[in-house]
Amino acid sequence: DFCDGLAARLLHAYSPMGKELDSLADLVSFGLAPAVMSYNILLERLPEAYAWVAYATMLIPVFAALRLAKFNIDDTQTTTFKGLPVPANALWWLGACELLVNNNNTATLVCFVASIFVFAFLMVSNVPMFSLKFKGLGWRGNEVRYVMIVISVALLAFQGISGFALIIGLYVIKSLLSSVSKAA
Repeated sequence: DFCDGLAARLLHAYSPMGKELDSLADLVSFGLAPAVMSYNILLERLPEAYAWVAYATMLIPVFAALRLAKFNIDDTQTTTFKGLPVPANALWWLGACELLVNNNNTATLVCFVASIFVFAFLMVSNVPMFSLKFKGLGWRGNEVRYVMIVISVALLAFQGISGFALIIGLYVIKSLLSSVSKAA
């Protein structure tokens, strides 16, 4: 997702249609795919009487579509985002699915289902979320980005795929804390 936008800017090959097609690809890759993956994993883990709960995963692509539409009409989201970006949402689900597969217990299952609603809300919220778009390669002005990358590499090295859920969890917490401290 990062590379296609960068390539379009470097090649001066961007257009309104390209922006819409990028969002459509993002919806499938980062909205529908995580929903299908989550749905299948939930169906395997939920007791038969509660299998209907797996349909809640359909909120993921619906709210991803709303988030993408909101992003496309808002030209103020250049250095920060309003709401959780859909690629970050997809990374959350990748890690959360791995956690659920490896920790098949009731608490993990309940947290997994609850996170469907939390992350759907986060995608369409107006909570400012920092962007990993660098302002040059220097340390100054990019401190948070570099620290986030180092922490992410460490979490992935030690936790594997489930580290993605931890990374996105930290990303959300850091963004929420920054938002609260700016409001205070």
